[in-house]
Amino acid sequence: MNAPAAPFALDTAALRAARAEARRSGRAALEVLEERAGLPPREFVEQLGRLLHYPTLTNAQLAALAPDYTALPFAEAARHGVIAVRDPSGALFVVCADPLDAERLEWAEARVRAPFAWRLAQRDDLAVFLARQEDALRAIDGALAPANEAQARTQVEDLSLASISADTNPTVRLVNSTLYDALKAGASDIHLESRADGLEIKYRIDGVLSPVGQVAGRELAQQTISRVKVMSELDIAETRIPQDGRLKIAVRGREVDLRVSIMPSIFGEDAVLRILDKQSLADQVAGLTLAQLGFDEPIVRGLRRLSREPYGMLLVTGPTGSGKTTTLYAAITEINHGRDKIVTIEDPVEYQLPGVLQIPVNEKKGLTFARGLRSILRHDPDKIMVGEIRDPETAQ
Repeated sequence: MNAPAAPFALDTAALRAARAEARRSGRAALEVLEERAGLPPREFVEQLGRLLHYPTLTNAQLAALAPDYTALPFAEAARHGVIAVRDPSGALFVVCADPLDAERLEWAEARVRAPFAWRLAQRDDLAVFLARQEDALRAIDGALAPANEAQARTQVEDLSLASISADTNPTVRLVNSTLYDALKAGASDIHLESRADGLEIKYRIDGVLSPVGQVAGRELAQQTISRVKVMSELDIAETRIPQDGRLKIAVRGREVDLRVSIMPSIFGEDAVLRILDKQSLADQVAGLTLAQLGFDEPIVRGLRRLSREPYGMLLVTGPTGSGKTTTLYAAITEINHGRDKIVTIEDPVEYQLPGVLQIPVNEKKGLTFARGLRSILRHDPDKIMVGEIRDPETAQ
């Protein structure tokens, strides 16, 4: 008579064996360990939590926590299968269902800047919680969108949680969720950087460039860059020279322009997408004065004096996202009293200033900064704003 099988011991030896089998078979270590354990899901999670010193959450405990999308935006949370939450005391936790996925844990620890503690939840419980949060955000999107948002727009990618969830193509879903997440995070630029092993995604927020995620695999990295080139109407077959383009997306009924730069690299191509959210900028610029920008009082006085002079040049320089355009718009707002002819040439016009003649650059039609500036000088201007100095001719 055979002796009854000994109960499975979920210990460090079982963990090592599961990881070794996972490396051989290409499966997830958690899947191998759970299969070998043969325990009910709740008991398995509790034993695994005790082994790894991860406090566990029941479905009810998880439901009582509030998601924190400032610490970790939902689009990224859904993509990586983790979520940042806070308890009533304000303590921050990141909940995961697979504590054996070292790459995912490392990503979360690098992405979430605030101090947090890990919590472990059952896979199905976390999936249900994420689905509930997605439904709640969809309801918010629907309530904020104007009545005609559902109407199709030609050559405009309509982004919402519903449309992102409906995408079956992983490349399209990745690009759309990245765009949506960057807008939610208030990013000014999106960097897609090809690496030897895949693609790194970075956002520039408040002038600081920070990594937010990685995409494994050279093929998916190339497909992601190609998707951006298709959306920007660029040549996807040309990978040896830089290319510049534009694309337009719609979020909550408002259109957002993006300026796209593609650059060849030793690992393929990199893309930088500059977000030109006119509505957001309009909200910032409306009624804005130089005194509200955080400059010291002597600098504000100097800027006001220079901007009101009938001659000379005021040159504003600084890195990407440092507030150059906002500074110039604030100065124009202060001197725009209707008695001067103010003309701007910009690429693109980021915000419409009442009573100001604003000219958008159109290089395809031959309207460059240099050519536009020559024409402006024949238009009897009192004040001229040049958005960028790209060449010696414009500078001269």
